[in-house]
Amino acid sequence: MERFLLQFLVFLVAAVIAVPLAKKFRLGSVLGYLLAGIAIGPFGFSLISDIESVMHFTEFGVVLMLFLVGLELQPSMLWQMRTPIVGMGGSQVLVTALFVGGAMLLLVPLKQAIAVGMIMALSSTAIALQTLREKGLMTTSPGRASFSVLLFQDLAVIPMLAILPLLATLSAGHGPDGGHSAILFDITQLPTFLRFLAVLGAIVCVVALGKYASRPVFRAIAATRVREVFVAAALALVIGISLLMTLVGLSPALGTFLAGVVLADSEYRHELESDIEPFKGLLLGIFFISIGASLNFTLLAENAALIGSMVLALIVLKFIALACVALIFRMPRSEFWLFGIALAQGGEFAFVLFQFAKTHGVLPPEMTSLLVSVVALSMFTAPFLFILYDKVIAPRLENPGQEREADEIDEHDNAILLVGFGRMGTELGRLLISSGITPTILDHDETNVDVLRKFGFRVYYGDATRLDLLESAGAAQAKLIVIALDEHEKSLELVKLVKKHYPHLRIAVNAKDRKAAYEFMDLGVDAIRRETFGSALRLGQDAMTLLGVHPFEAFKRMRLFRKHDEKSLAELYRVHREQNDDYVSTYRQNEDQLARLIQRDVEANTQEAVDRAWTAANPEK
Repeated sequence: MERFLLQFLVFLVAAVIAVPLAKKFRLGSVLGYLLAGIAIGPFGFSLISDIESVMHFTEFGVVLMLFLVGLELQPSMLWQMRTPIVGMGGSQVLVTALFVGGAMLLLVPLKQAIAVGMIMALSSTAIALQTLREKGLMTTSPGRASFSVLLFQDLAVIPMLAILPLLATLSAGHGPDGGHSAILFDITQLPTFLRFLAVLGAIVCVVALGKYASRPVFRAIAATRVREVFVAAALALVIGISLLMTLVGLSPALGTFLAGVVLADSEYRHELESDIEPFKGLLLGIFFISIGASLNFTLLAENAALIGSMVLALIVLKFIALACVALIFRMPRSEFWLFGIALAQGGEFAFVLFQFAKTHGVLPPEMTSLLVSVVALSMFTAPFLFILYDKVIAPRLENPGQEREADEIDEHDNAILLVGFGRMGTELGRLLISSGITPTILDHDETNVDVLRKFGFRVYYGDATRLDLLESAGAAQAKLIVIALDEHEKSLELVKLVKKHYPHLRIAVNAKDRKAAYEFMDLGVDAIRRETFGSALRLGQDAMTLLGVHPFEAFKRMRLFRKHDEKSLAELYRVHREQNDDYVSTYRQNEDQLARLIQRDVEANTQEAVDRAWTAANPEK
């Protein structure tokens, strides 16, 4: 017990130290875990042992991750994705297996080349999905395409487990040596018809459990209001399904994913997500650490040139295969790069399949050790490929020369320009238009422009920080420009441009906070509104009313606060501009003065009956 706790402590401490450091240097959490594994592994400080058993245990993190992904996909959405799952996923596995297997024919016999090609066609579900989710790319087109391929790869593990024994080059005496492989070997020895029935029965059980049995069970547990029991039930569901899938030779990750999809419409979906998420994150982290620790640097040193060239060849061949798939399915070039980089590495299921192939005599032990190192090293390079994409490739894909051209503007006599028609600009534009003031509206979000035009708004696409666009929009004849952009730096740039070339043009701008307001005040902007200030005051007024304060009294306090704050803003700006050390004390003095002012107003409150009638909703007050 002490040994287990010590090992677990080492893993946790390594993660706590390495991951924040990796995030600080923008390397991503996955790379942080891998580096932590190298540090505590046999070729680092040798703080852990029996890495293989740890890896088998933490593979359950991948299972939990697929369960959570399934919870986010409703069956209708999954049905809509059937073409990319089968089409893109099937094409990727087939093309990659042909490319890698063909290259391996230069080194090994045909049967071994087929086995290696199939196994190397798989990509890391854990690394790809974790990184895509971290970067918020799962809902993008290449993110969904990557997920579809990864899901098919999990499905492909099943026929691979059936095909590998048929490729055996050694005698039948080389059977499984227990554990995970033993279970899988036993099920593959069943007649094809019985095995099919077992698989079908397991899938039906998972669907029935998720659709019919789980809801009343979770409802009864939820009624107890004991959260730890709900957590235990959620884990029991995932573990039970994993065991069932393993018994019939299916991927546990596939089974739990199916269960997640079935439960996606459940009213307990969000509770399940919040309960499973911490376990998933912890186990996935330890899984990545164990991959880093499993790198055999002695083997790498002895075969550095061979392993290095094999890793490079694997990534290049998979990238080319993915390029072919992208070409077949007409994926835009801007999306292909992320799709290719996300799936160019080897996968965690390769460790299981290589062990399975070695056990059945398909691959010799020496080759298996070499290929496991290649897969692990390719997984280690995956975060660096994502960094390469973020730093080098993505900026080049945003080439301004390939952007949509600005619209031709046919309005030149409007007195007002409105720049930015997003969350604030839309409401502002509605107010002006309904008041009989028609602004010339500019926005740089082409999707937003196309959608708003359908609603009848005359919005023009273009970057307002371009002088030629401002000129064509009629800035020389306009009297006022209202800037309602969400990006503060862009707003500052536009204010400076207008001040320089159109000094006659009055400027009104929204500022995201007090600091931003000070920067606009430095530039001499005519009107500045902090974008959340008015909403905050109205919400505060509502809060006071709900707490029993008379609506008129709440309104008076809100109005008094606004008047005092706008007055103190100028004073605080002066202190801020002079870089005076008294800024904090001046701010606190203003706040104390405001509190006393409101308190005196409350104490001196002698509302007349007309005030009491200010709201008909509370006639008794």
